[in-house]
Amino acid sequence: MQQFQIRTDLALEATESVRKQASGQMRGVSIDEYDVMEDVHISKVVILSKNAAKSMGKPVGTYITLEAPALQESDEDYHRDISEELAKQLKDVLPDINEEKSILVVGLGNRDVTADSLGPCTIDNLFITRHIIREYGRQAYRASKIHQISALVPGVMAKTGMETAEIIKGVIKETTPDIVIVIDALAARSTKRLNRTIQITDTGIHPGSGVGNHRNALTKESLGVPVIAIGIPMVVDAGTIVSDALEKLSEEYDGGKASLDYFRNSADTQLHNMYVTSKNIDETTKRLSFTLSEAINIALDMEQE
Repeated sequence: MQQFQIRTDLALEATESVRKQASGQMRGVSIDEYDVMEDVHISKVVILSKNAAKSMGKPVGTYITLEAPALQESDEDYHRDISEELAKQLKDVLPDINEEKSILVVGLGNRDVTADSLGPCTIDNLFITRHIIREYGRQAYRASKIHQISALVPGVMAKTGMETAEIIKGVIKETTPDIVIVIDALAARSTKRLNRTIQITDTGIHPGSGVGNHRNALTKESLGVPVIAIGIPMVVDAGTIVSDALEKLSEEYDGGKASLDYFRNSADTQLHNMYVTSKNIDETTKRLSFTLSEAINIALDMEQE
């Protein structure tokens, strides 16, 4: 039988899985956890070795995860606080960000699929400066220092007939940015992290990997410039929901353990190819995309440094 593989884009969830299998012993991985607000938790996972990267299924690099259960709520002050904290974390992974840079922000995803539209919606609220600076200089913004920010929504292959990586490489060749920031909707292992978790990583991204739709990687090696990826889990594999329910059942009833083992070792491809999102995903996407755009705007505002 085919072994059921739980898909997740979150390094934190991959760490938890490996921790559980290795009885808490992990080599080549550094983990730092702390609270920044009453209910906002930061986890910084650094994968240091190739062996650790192989066991976790994630590239060597830094993964910062912000968990905020109230991200689902429409509290503007709370989301502003999250944006400011996210901006601090983002500045920590952006290389030489105190110097003027040309930065390309890419919003991945399909605007017509609500759960996959986080990237394009985030781009809509960014403070774009490159065209003005190139035409009138930084004095157009009355600033002594300012980053040149440009943005791109490459769409999806079904609409363009081109790989996302091909489009981005072409833009990079013409505009020569110093840094690329990529925004994408992710897939989570647990429903408790759905729409409540933000991940920042300096390893780039593999578009569609969380839902089994692998596209060419967007990394420093493939694009030639540092790639910072930001994502929020907007969907969860339907198979994991059933698995979680059976796991709880196995703790209460003897028959649950057998059902759980059977499910995890079955090749129910129809179930594992289904993905679930929240019923108010349109409102959630709009709110979270604005939170991300505010965080990026704050992080790239040199006047606040």
